[in-house]
Amino acid sequence: MKSEQIVRSLLEKTGVIINGSAVYDMQVRNEALYDRILAKGSLGLGEAYIDGWWDVERLDEFFYRILKANLRSSIRLNMGLIWSSLRSRVTNLALQKPFEVGERHYDAGNDLFRRMLDRRLTYSCGYWAEADTLDAAQEAKLDLVCRKVHLKKDEQVLDIGCGWGSFLTYASEKYDVWGTGLTISAEQQKYVQSIPGLPFEVLLTSYQQYNAKRFDKIVSIGMFEHVGYKNYRMYMEKVRSLLRDNGLFLLHTIGRNMSVRQTDPWIQKYVFPNGMIPSASQISQAYEGLLVMEDWHNFGHFYDRTLMAWFRNFESVWPELEAEYGTEFYRMWKYHLLSCAGAFRARELQLWQIVLSKDGVNRGYTSVR
Repeated sequence: MKSEQIVRSLLEKTGVIINGSAVYDMQVRNEALYDRILAKGSLGLGEAYIDGWWDVERLDEFFYRILKANLRSSIRLNMGLIWSSLRSRVTNLALQKPFEVGERHYDAGNDLFRRMLDRRLTYSCGYWAEADTLDAAQEAKLDLVCRKVHLKKDEQVLDIGCGWGSFLTYASEKYDVWGTGLTISAEQQKYVQSIPGLPFEVLLTSYQQYNAKRFDKIVSIGMFEHVGYKNYRMYMEKVRSLLRDNGLFLLHTIGRNMSVRQTDPWIQKYVFPNGMIPSASQISQAYEGLLVMEDWHNFGHFYDRTLMAWFRNFESVWPELEAEYGTEFYRMWKYHLLSCAGAFRARELQLWQIVLSKDGVNRGYTSVR
């Protein structure tokens, strides 16, 4: 069977028609696309999109249908995925190169993220339960984190992977706490250090290297995806060592439904090098015997809405960014945001907030929503 026939047959199972009229139908611009997809899988599909070999009116809807239909299980294991799997088993790049994702992704430029994100530059899922704007959803998420760890005035807070300082800024303004942020992005550190008069420090260092003091509360929002499965246990050991006896730790992370030991080859190459999405069992095994799980909250359906808001912002300001970034970056970034929106819409990916204590909360923990 020819490559085109194979790809057409697979896509038809999802309701996607090659050169069809629906907003989620693939429009093929280069007939070599079919061989490229079958030879390189998701990496070939994504690179062909960047190169303009195919288009679709709604990338998010295209990926929603593909992922909801579990199309990947119908495609044989390709060499790109085999290499990714072998590479993850024999190396530990998340530990060996902890700053690589900061340099290649988060250092893409503060101007890009300032235009795309909310006013506090919060690069993680918003909480849309009662919000109708991106700013409101991110404020609600930050306050939810503060309430879940029972934040109190003058407490010392550590933010592992502090980004552009949105949580520490919010917590210091609203709860009058002191804090330390850790980042592996020089651009993020530069941005936060430019904010005047805030009672926290931001260090350009990895969590493995930090040992300065212990904290009443620790949070980590959207950073655990960069740790790597080989390092989950070490990460939890570090948290326990930095947490005071009666403290609480909140882990905010994307999660997947099944355990894997490799990441998607396209994501690895173009978006998050050395990253990996954990499963529930991988997380629980990592903290077993070290920390006590007090609460586990899934609001992954809100990430779809967050990503679509980011994309609308990005699309609206693209004319201001085009000269600096170029067409290839536009297509790569659009593919990244909208393919992820489709994955959360299909519920292939989740968003978890997990509250952990050192030895169990005396008289029990009250869940917060």
